[in-house]
Amino acid sequence: MTQELPEIALEDKGSKGRYFLRAPDGAEAEMTFTKVGEHQIIIDHTEVPDAFRGQGAGLRLVTRAVEDARSAGKKIIPLCPFAAAQFRRHPEWADVLKG
Repeated sequence: MTQELPEIALEDKGSKGRYFLRAPDGAEAEMTFTKVGEHQIIIDHTEVPDAFRGQGAGLRLVTRAVEDARSAGKKIIPLCPFAAAQFRRHPEWADVLKG
């Protein structure tokens, strides 16, 4: 039985930030990023604890970053292996991928 995932929250701390999901038991799935100037972000880490495994939490976090980057006119550098793999699987994200 898969329960509905909580809403994605954004924590922005100047040059760094994260998107995260928090389970009722306090477990957090997160994707961290670093801002590079005004027009680029680096996705540097994605972590999904067992409480979120198999529910698409990691993909949801990366998708939210893509949507936010697109609406803000920013590019993404996916250094995190998970995020890089998602960019390879989603060619429709090419407009926000820093080439």
